[in-house]
Amino acid sequence: MKYDVVIIGSGPGGYVSAIRFAQLGFKTALIEKYNTLGGTCLNVGCIPSKALLDSSEHYHEAAHNFLKHGISIDNLKVDMAKMIERKAQVVSQTCDGIKYLMDKNKIEVHQGLGSFVDNTHIKVTDADGKDTILETTYVVIATGSKPNFFPGMVPDKKRIITSTEALELKEVPNKMIVIGGGVIGLELGSVYARLGCKVEVLEFASSIIPTMDKALGKELTKVLKKEGFKFHLQTQVKNVENTGKGVKVTALNKKKEEVTFEADYCLVAVGRKPYTTGLGLENIGIETDKRGMIETNHQLQTKVSNVYAIGDVVKGPMLAHKASEEGVFVAELLAGQKPHFNYNLIPGVVYTWPEVAAVGKTEEELKAEGVNYKVGSFPMKALGRSRASMDLMGFVKILADAETDEVLGVHMIGARAADMIMEAVIAMEYRASAEDIARICHPHPTFTEAIKEAALDATGKIAIHI
Repeated sequence: MKYDVVIIGSGPGGYVSAIRFAQLGFKTALIEKYNTLGGTCLNVGCIPSKALLDSSEHYHEAAHNFLKHGISIDNLKVDMAKMIERKAQVVSQTCDGIKYLMDKNKIEVHQGLGSFVDNTHIKVTDADGKDTILETTYVVIATGSKPNFFPGMVPDKKRIITSTEALELKEVPNKMIVIGGGVIGLELGSVYARLGCKVEVLEFASSIIPTMDKALGKELTKVLKKEGFKFHLQTQVKNVENTGKGVKVTALNKKKEEVTFEADYCLVAVGRKPYTTGLGLENIGIETDKRGMIETNHQLQTKVSNVYAIGDVVKGPMLAHKASEEGVFVAELLAGQKPHFNYNLIPGVVYTWPEVAAVGKTEEELKAEGVNYKVGSFPMKALGRSRASMDLMGFVKILADAETDEVLGVHMIGARAADMIMEAVIAMEYRASAEDIARICHPHPTFTEAIKEAALDATGKIAIHI
């Protein structure tokens, strides 16, 4: 079988790339080793975690806020089996949707492990061990990533778990230890904390969500502490032990004293690592760096000219939308177009409640780069919309160039921040100034008014509602 392009991996990078290639007239094949399409994101990542986050948020609202709205519910309880069942239905429907799109765009899907025979021949080994050889002009590697872990915290998938197992628990634990105060740990920790689980987070850095603007981590810490989270920062985990009925975690605190923690489960959430196992990269002379990533040039081309790589296996944030954009970029590039992708404008989101979202430079990065900047901020509690919905926590923070007023970064924590951040992304894509945003008429009452008010503050004008 001969194709114009073969894509290995059907996650949000691979399947989106396949669709764009097909739309542009390429005869396209997609290889996926698992039984369902969609990769980590759709099966055991973005989609199922958001399904559980929404379910747990409904329960938390009913338990803590409904009475304030004049809604009384007796005998409120969690049906974990039903919650997991609904999550599974969401995943199934989404994955079926990807299969439909493959058929619609006449993309041939090959189930099995894809590996390089040489740079134009890909072997697909199915579940029965049968091999099929695909011939192709181009190859796109989109094999994604797997949960990361360090020595002493190797998951046994029973009591010492990764995000994958955390999405399938049959019970609400009494207590859970989360190793890692990043996006994955805080989101899944939130699911169980809202349902009544005691959650303790052990983080090596001095703040949670350490790669984001420090002000966001500080505010999110306050929010999650109110939900019952306990945080142990600057804590280095040395060993995690399955005791049979639970776990025992040994760590060094910031004073380098040994401390121990016990819980029902330990969620290891220390990031993810590129997954290239079984690809046969050695057969075409491609090596990975010390982080396991495939090196590419600015066009996502590897050292082998007809082989490209996208998503979590290449540098940059491990985000589904980043992978998708890279997949489209490669397709349009090989079609002779001139695609554009600004890595500085990839938005990042944490789906706690309130949500956290950001784009562009952090204040810490601007200081390190010696950029002369100004800051505008506005608290969500000053909005009429926030008071109406009882979503009072958080703020919007805008960083702008002190001389040109160009917006350099926008950081927010608040209700619907995941959706609101796109106003900032669009503004920065067109190199808007803080004054540009401040002069745009925003609907009232909405959460987005906080962006306008923060922009007013950044221009040196006084925000209207504070």
